[in-house]
Amino acid sequence: MKILVTGGCGYKGHVLVPELLKLGHSVSVADTLWFGNYHKPHKNLNIYRADVCDISTVPLEGIDTVIHLASIANDPCGDLNPKLTWETSCLATMQIAEHSMRNGVKRLIYASSGSVYGVKEEEKVTEDLSLEPISEYNKTKMVSERVLKSYSKDMCVQIIRPATVCGLSPRMRLDVSVNMLTMQALTKGQITVFGGNQIRPNIHINDIISVYLYFLRRPDLTGIFNAGFENISILDIAKRIQRRIPCEIIITESNDPRSYRLDSQKLLETGFKPKFGVNDAIDEIIVAYRNGNLLDKKIAHNLNWMKQNNLATKVAA
Repeated sequence: MKILVTGGCGYKGHVLVPELLKLGHSVSVADTLWFGNYHKPHKNLNIYRADVCDISTVPLEGIDTVIHLASIANDPCGDLNPKLTWETSCLATMQIAEHSMRNGVKRLIYASSGSVYGVKEEEKVTEDLSLEPISEYNKTKMVSERVLKSYSKDMCVQIIRPATVCGLSPRMRLDVSVNMLTMQALTKGQITVFGGNQIRPNIHINDIISVYLYFLRRPDLTGIFNAGFENISILDIAKRIQRRIPCEIIITESNDPRSYRLDSQKLLETGFKPKFGVNDAIDEIIVAYRNGNLLDKKIAHNLNWMKQNNLATKVAA
């Protein structure tokens, strides 16, 4: 199968693409390369420096399936430049869908976000609950979902709403909760928790990659699916880390109201089974750091890297 992965040089893309190659697929990656490229050369891999805002740079000809990961990732980065966020995460999605249809693409798998639900008090946040996004990032994901659903008669559209991802990747991110707090404990001997009672859903990076591969094998599964298997508080994450790394937990006040859970029973009922969890991610990060294979690099922090390199000013004309 010929597969295009947008954002294929990102945190998830660097784990997904090698798995696709192992399965024998021919893979094209379209990415701005803002955060580098750590993929090993492969005869079935082509990497294009491309901006999804400029559809002419996105290689869609001859593609069977698009896995659309590209976006301005997370709330703080999305708020840096709302115009860029809407152009990259929403308007570009519309263009990709339209040009995919015109080029005969049979399937589009979209990485949305579990944060589209906003602040929810329900114990089970299922796919049929109302969407009440509270940030630019969340809003672009919601609108993109609606755009893609309008193409469901033209191609197979599969929309995944992942929880917060954790665990190791060649293009590491240390600005997501589990990864960030674990690195704080390793490098500073203390963890700073803002609030702490906020509940967040989590998914190990190996499991979210398995979800994408699972849907690739299951064209019969269309529509929207949550993907998150551990709903735990930020403070609980810190305590799990503390049990593995001697460190102090400092709790401060927070203005962040985001607290939500994900119920992924719909996905589980199709036969998907997660194999990893938050504890695995913590342990992997500890081992990688102590072996010298993981450093707290600036490029692993999206917001600071974008500010440092003026990436938020790179708005498509």
